[in-house]
Amino acid sequence: MIDQIKQENDTMYITLSGKIYVEEATAVREKLFPCLDRGCKHFVFDMSRVTFIDSSGLGVLVAIQKRALQNRGGVSIKGLTGEVKELFELTRLNQVFQLD
Repeated sequence: MIDQIKQENDTMYITLSGKIYVEEATAVREKLFPCLDRGCKHFVFDMSRVTFIDSSGLGVLVAIQKRALQNRGGVSIKGLTGEVKELFELTRLNQVFQLD
């Protein structure tokens, strides 16, 4: 679930919580892709309160990263814990994103 989205210059700060399934991933895509089209470069996700993320959620993050890199930016993810952190490590997404 999207708790908060805040923009400062070309950086978007997004706070997610709970379980990220297809519906939540679609909402993230719908909210953030227009920002990419407007030239946003940097995305900082606070996922400290995310307890689960499925493949569609991971796919949206990867798609945002790809588009952000095209804009000469990137995605930073902070606060990964527990099973969500393990999933990022197992899928090697910890090497794709900047993790804090």
